[in-house]
Amino acid sequence: MAKSIAFPAIVSFAMLAATGLTATADDTGFASIHDLRREGGRLCMSDHEHDGSGNGRTQAAAQRSAIGSWASFTALEYGSDWARWGKAASKRMSCSKSSGGFECSLSARPCR
Repeated sequence: MAKSIAFPAIVSFAMLAATGLTATADDTGFASIHDLRREGGRLCMSDHEHDGSGNGRTQAAAQRSAIGSWASFTALEYGSDWARWGKAASKRMSCSKSSGGFECSLSARPCR
């Protein structure tokens, strides 16, 4: 009896894997609600960007803070597989001097 139950489960999983609808180790599975496309060996959201912002005493510190903001929200929504700034596409960042240092804002399309 156990064999007849296990076989359909294996077949179902194989079918999901073949269609790309399975979630990886740290992927929430919600990315599939967006259009996805292959770009240079990465799988990227083609129609969806995330934003981030940060402050710091130096411009480098403000940039790190903004990237951390982008990554933490992206990880919350899609999992850490999608939250790597180094793999993101269509990156844009702007920084300006403020009274307390620097402020940076950015946006990018998540990729994994």
